[in-house]
Amino acid sequence: MAKILVAIELELKNQSLMIKQRNQDPLHGVTLKVILTELVEKHGWEELAKRIRINCFSNNPSFNSSLKFLRKTPWARQKVENLYLREKWLENTKK
Repeated sequence: MAKILVAIELELKNQSLMIKQRNQDPLHGVTLKVILTELVEKHGWEELAKRIRINCFSNNPSFNSSLKFLRKTPWARQKVENLYLREKWLENTKK
């Protein structure tokens, strides 16, 4: 009986840790499409290509081709997400 209670306690602690970790992710619930849309609306394709040197932003850019590339290319997606997070952080610190 005691072993079962210990196992249940451990499972509850693990679930609690997983929930805390998930809530700490600043991009939780924000899709790549939303991120790209906000960045393009704020900066435009030309400025975005200057900030992040990715060909899909500078050579005949479109949402669909950029999303497709970013979903397949982790390093590029990371750069876009980092820019988005930096800008959100700056917005929050100005308030």
